Amino acid sequence: MNLATIVDGHPEDAPALLSRGNVTTYGELRRQIAELRGGLVRLGVEPGDRVALATANNWFFVVAYFATLGVGAVAVPVNPASPTAELQGELASVRPRVLIAGPSASEGVKGLDAERLGLAHVVAPENAGMDRATPFEDLMGGDEAPLVDRATDDLAVLIFTAGTGGSPKAAMLTHGNLRANIDQAQAQPGRELVPSDVAFGVLPMFHIFGLNVVLGLTLAAGGSVVLVERFDPTSAFDTIRERGVTILAGAPTMFSAMLDVPRVAPDALASLRLAVSGAAALPPDVATRFAERFGIPIRQGYGLTEAAPIVTSSVIEGDPKPYAIGVVLPGIEVRLVDEEGEDALEGDAGEIWVRGPNVFAGYWEDEEATARALTADGWLRTGDVAVTDDDGFLYLIDRAKDLIIVSGFNVYPAEVEDVLASHEGVAEVAVVGVDHPHSGETVKAFVVARPGVHLEEDQLIDFAATRLARYKCPTKITFVDELPHGLGGKLLRRALR
Repeated sequence: MNLATIVDGHPEDAPALLSRGNVTTYGELRRQIAELRGGLVRLGVEPGDRVALATANNWFFVVAYFATLGVGAVAVPVNPASPTAELQGELASVRPRVLIAGPSASEGVKGLDAERLGLAHVVAPENAGMDRATPFEDLMGGDEAPLVDRATDDLAVLIFTAGTGGSPKAAMLTHGNLRANIDQAQAQPGRELVPSDVAFGVLPMFHIFGLNVVLGLTLAAGGSVVLVERFDPTSAFDTIRERGVTILAGAPTMFSAMLDVPRVAPDALASLRLAVSGAAALPPDVATRFAERFGIPIRQGYGLTEAAPIVTSSVIEGDPKPYAIGVVLPGIEVRLVDEEGEDALEGDAGEIWVRGPNVFAGYWEDEEATARALTADGWLRTGDVAVTDDDGFLYLIDRAKDLIIVSGFNVYPAEVEDVLASHEGVAEVAVVGVDHPHSGETVKAFVVARPGVHLEEDQLIDFAATRLARYKCPTKITFVDELPHGLGGKLLRRALR
């Protein structure tokens, strides 16, 4: 098997991708992927090599992703907007042989130490502003390379996540994991995606939701993906109408932003048959207002990178239940486990544990973190706490970890704290998530300055921005004389919140 085969078997002339006004059919897409497989082989890429992908949601990403999988290599999608320091750290941890970068990644890529990373090649389009890169165009048009067969447990993707606790690490997703979750999502009779579906592809492809749900699931079904590089709520309505979008998937902040657009006709989303929210909790008022204004309910789901990603879904018959994250997908086992490690009593809260062929293989070269996340018998400890009702619907009620979710993206305090603590004027720092009207949550830092040092809020925020993606940077910093600690010296984040 090979996950890249999900683009096979669909009609030659059926539309697969719509990007920048251009339509790519399945026949064209298959030929382009085969050409790039040949180009990667000529660069010396072999099965098991890592190929990093730093590009926005466009044709370039899709062809590079499936060509990488097709030669048996491991795709490593990264945020193209990441500053150099963050890119350098992520790439150093997985040691890719090749980096394929788009124009949106040019600033971050220019400062990379390729020799230190062991990068044999940086590949970029001729107009990307990376003079020393191998032109992407040179890899196309030559001899095609055959697809490399892979086993279900062969590694397909390394995707960076904060995991179920701690600092960012690369989750190992196999060909079998990713394909299993696509099949699990499609195993809802009458609710599966079909070839006539058109998905709105605005969720970043370096995020598992965008990569395997929007892109993977839609192409496996033979549908079309409208690739959107940057979300703008006003133009989103135009694109949905012009392209006849039927599937709208996004984080709650996307739906909230669309509700803020004035003077939109009630039938502006008439082509939609399904609106799906994930990556963060959906505020009930957003769901209610959206349904009342546009006549379509938002169906909430729950998942995580380590589960490839969908665990529960409200894409079932009938109206979605307020607050519910849905029912467990077919082929997945879920337990709610109490603090003693036993199954929670009916009606009681418990940590969500997940088991199934979609559960990841562990964290790249991090046995300790893998052991914390996975039990010996294959259960994934999610760190999220839920209850269930008599109909099997789950409701999230708490996070067992200190995760902050900004516009659907995971941020762990430890990562931000490490960056701020590296500033010479910072003696101690603590980071928490606080409510934000647009992004759901935002990052707030409490900082103790070193004796005799005067620090400015903007100074530290700018410092963080040179080392972290923008969504991870604090938007507010409060300077304090000391931080609250318990008797054992543990930081009391709840007191800060």
